[in-house]
Amino acid sequence: MTITITAGIQKGGCSKSTTIGVLAHLLSEDGHRVLVADLDSQGNVSELLSQKPSNEFIGRSVLEALQELDPRKYIYTVNENIDLLPANNFLATFQRWLYTGKSYKGEYIPYKGNPSLVLEQTLNKVRDNYDFILIDTAPSLSETTTNALCASDYVIVMFECSNWCYSAIPNFMDSIEVAQEVSERGVTIAGILRTMNDVRRSDSKAFNEMIEEDYPEVVFDTILTRKAPIGRISLYGFESNRELTQALEQYKNFYKELMQRVKN
Repeated sequence: MTITITAGIQKGGCSKSTTIGVLAHLLSEDGHRVLVADLDSQGNVSELLSQKPSNEFIGRSVLEALQELDPRKYIYTVNENIDLLPANNFLATFQRWLYTGKSYKGEYIPYKGNPSLVLEQTLNKVRDNYDFILIDTAPSLSETTTNALCASDYVIVMFECSNWCYSAIPNFMDSIEVAQEVSERGVTIAGILRTMNDVRRSDSKAFNEMIEEDYPEVVFDTILTRKAPIGRISLYGFESNRELTQALEQYKNFYKELMQRVKN
């Protein structure tokens, strides 16, 4: 059975794209077939996995797949185990298309179904081809984020150890509850992943402790600290990256926790 996992929070700089890219890599290393769907118009995970500018996917991206409710023509093969539904800046027009039927090319492509289930319907065309589907989301409470949650079995709530991210958590939890009501998949919180932790700062330590007190049954034990090799994954990718072993060290602990939770 395919397991679909979203990483999300309505704040930027929380390692959503890096985490999805790393998870795809680790799953593929374990022999799993993985599809990564990029639902962020910045296209960061698309660039990370393809090592190409996201604008190279104009006209053959996740946006076209959503408008046709069929991803098969728009899947980019990364390697033998990883496929990608890439994104670019035009994904920012998704909401306009959804409610007016007008595409960024000026075509009229009406959609008459539930606006929160477009991605779910699209992925259903290929879901059986993969062991895991991973979804990256935009740093906003948008229609793309709602679609990602409604299409998922699990969500990783990303928590960058700061006040603004701490204040974002309750609203994101509300969005998850809405998705649980709208979608038959009934997305479950896989856990809260604490990221970008700066061990030199006492406020980071405090926010780590606060989120654990608020959600003791949900937080992952693993806390990802700021490390230069992790930050440079976006630069060097996963091929010919001499720092990769060091960069993945912390993520492997999180990966083990996540697999235990979703497989149970």
